[in-house]
Amino acid sequence: MTTLRLLFFGLLLSQSAFVFAARVDTVAIPSAAMQKTYRAAVVLPGSYAKNKKAAYPVLYLLHGAYGHFGDWLRKTPDKNLVHALADQYNLIIVLPEGETFSFYLDSPLDKASQFETYLTRDVIGKIDNTYRTVRSSKGRVITGLSMGGHGALYLAARHPELFAAAGSMSGALDLSITNRKLTPQEAQARRSLFEPILGAESANPGLYAANSVVNMADQLRASRLPLILDCGTDDFLIDINREVHRRLLYNHTPHDYTERPGAHTWDYWQNALPYHLLFFQKLLVGSGVAVQ
Repeated sequence: MTTLRLLFFGLLLSQSAFVFAARVDTVAIPSAAMQKTYRAAVVLPGSYAKNKKAAYPVLYLLHGAYGHFGDWLRKTPDKNLVHALADQYNLIIVLPEGETFSFYLDSPLDKASQFETYLTRDVIGKIDNTYRTVRSSKGRVITGLSMGGHGALYLAARHPELFAAAGSMSGALDLSITNRKLTPQEAQARRSLFEPILGAESANPGLYAANSVVNMADQLRASRLPLILDCGTDDFLIDINREVHRRLLYNHTPHDYTERPGAHTWDYWQNALPYHLLFFQKLLVGSGVAVQ
């Protein structure tokens, strides 16, 4: 009987712990530039509701192409991954909308695709004005997968004053179609996606080059931001990630680069994300903004 009571008491404790675990808010964030409102998911650590005085650092976690803001909550094999990481490191994790193929840049052609402005102004502003955040670059980090990996490094390179560090998982770091080994069908499919936001590459290759992270090594060096990049050895984007790594080495940009077994899959990204959080947490602790 005593054993049963202990087991029951232990079950109650585990349920209580679950009640105070991370919660997810869905927040509407209007875009002034695009005249449209998008949703974002905000994962708050369990301690946020109880620790009324602390200001929390924020991770902006970007989704990939063909996806939407909820992907990191719905598509990882472990559906509690992001919740657990928010609780483990006591930080807010924001999952903003980047639409299916924006690459998180401001299109010079399509006024309805202005996601650089949206992320750096509207989203950050809304989060800082809604939650108890560290309202400076010291408490803001950014990373993402595939298109989101490109977006994270792109935004960090162009707005280093906003972030403390940046990362990329399996980043699609080159927008050029001509630099890729694609079948005619694959090339046409990519053209149909990129041309609405950047026009035809054949007519303006410089625009594609200027907006590709692979060509931003000097900007990343000038940003002085700590960087973490990784890619699976079986990923179709491994060559471009190796090239970015090579260019960062060449211009002496400090960065953490890792190749692991895996492909362009959620199994890989589920494994990669905790390494990014560990990398960021060490920096947040060092700058004195981590919530202990």
